[in-house]
Amino acid sequence: MISKKIVVASGNLNKIEEIKSIFTDVELVTMRQAGFTDDVEETGATFKENAYIKAKAVYDALGCAVLADDSGLCVDALDGAPGVYSARFSGGDSADNRALLLERMEGVSHRNARFVCSVCYISPEGKTVFGEGSTEGRILFEEIGARGFGYDSLFFSDDLGKSFGEATEEEKNGVSHRYRALCDLRSKL
Repeated sequence: MISKKIVVASGNLNKIEEIKSIFTDVELVTMRQAGFTDDVEETGATFKENAYIKAKAVYDALGCAVLADDSGLCVDALDGAPGVYSARFSGGDSADNRALLLERMEGVSHRNARFVCSVCYISPEGKTVFGEGSTEGRILFEEIGARGFGYDSLFFSDDLGKSFGEATEEEKNGVSHRYRALCDLRSKL
């Protein structure tokens, strides 16, 4: 059974809004709103490890239900990069990350990629449950669309037949890696 009030262990407002639009029957509170102001260093080698690290840090501090996710873009031609380093791929902001990805993909014809997400829920009693999700697509040759965030304008979704940057919030949330991970999590609660 999922708690009716959950602290989301993230400072990424775009992610939080996406989770809120999917978990509509639960009151979600940001970790900052709940009083957790520390930065949690993502030292895991996998999305699952990073989700757990974030959730556990907030749970240990607040002792309440916590939901954390870690997600990123995995590109076949780059041996899975940027992967767990997606948000800090270039050392700059999202625009810098997209520019570096396009640079690394220059001249590459095999452009298959996927967004991957792991979510970690820790109940008020300390029970830990994970959910996993992914969505397949390919890297475009240029940015298309201005919606979404991160790499959305460079990711052509096989499910939607267009870039995540062109998709409405409802379209993206219906097929996204985060949506699938949250559905997987829900099925286990």
